[in-house]
Amino acid sequence: MTPDLVTELSATAPTTARTALPGRATAGPAAARAPLTPAAPLTPAALSRIVRELAERPDRWIHHVRLSTKDRWYRRLAADEDHEVWLISWLPGQSTGFHDHGGARGAFTVALGELEELSLGGPERGLLVRRLPAGTARAFGPEYVHDVRNTAAGPAVTLHAYSPPLSSMAHYELRAGGLVRTSEEGPEQW
Repeated sequence: MTPDLVTELSATAPTTARTALPGRATAGPAAARAPLTPAAPLTPAALSRIVRELAERPDRWIHHVRLSTKDRWYRRLAADEDHEVWLISWLPGQSTGFHDHGGARGAFTVALGELEELSLGGPERGLLVRRLPAGTARAFGPEYVHDVRNTAAGPAVTLHAYSPPLSSMAHYELRAGGLVRTSEEGPEQW
């Protein structure tokens, strides 16, 4: 994990933290003269390293965790031009439903507890179900659709990284013919 992100996570603002990327101008005369080009998205492997390293440092995020009986609870821990990091808590029975990530690459790790992930493995493989105990990380590309759920007896906590930062998420229903898109949401719903 970059030193900037680790430093920023320890002083996270109430909702969102912004960090400067090493070597990039963020303010001042130089920034005004030279427009920044959009940052290239991070790879799923790089995102997986970010969430794994963060999971190994619970002192950076554990104090933010909240449990909600109504829905999954979530909080953005950090945001940069090229990626963002989220913390999510799950009580038994809570799930995402099938969803995509609006074209973003992503990774998540189960920091505490255990979850289950469902995804489609193609015509020959059908529905894939993966048990995700604490310490498990999953990384995926921009077209990935999955459903994550807490089917265990206790709560779970996960850390997620997306690149580029999420701009939308579509939701799907699993029907006999496959996944059918049912709705889309944007940052204003988060």
